[in-house]
Amino acid sequence: MKSWILLFFAVVCEVVGTSAIKQSEGFTKFWPSVTVAVGFALAFYLLSFSLKVLPIGVVYAVWSGMGIVLISVIGHWFFNERLDTPAIIGVSFILAGVIIMQAFSKAVAH
Repeated sequence: MKSWILLFFAVVCEVVGTSAIKQSEGFTKFWPSVTVAVGFALAFYLLSFSLKVLPIGVVYAVWSGMGIVLISVIGHWFFNERLDTPAIIGVSFILAGVIIMQAFSKAVAH
């Protein structure tokens, strides 16, 4: 369970770092640029602990899938970015894939 919690926080840090990339305006703004570096450093640090217990394929699927879903939501809420119907369907499939893997895969250590 600890590995899943660390993975969750790794995803959150990655999403914070990714969001800050947009705010850094090509790394020309100091604090958003610092947030990118700290967010990604902390994300990879936490990710490394998850990989001690969980399979890399599962970790990466959750990491990338949840990152895509969360960044899409943040882009919509905070950056006024709109997704068209095919994009929403695609992101929904990604979310569904992560949920299915979590609920039914024997490769996932519960």
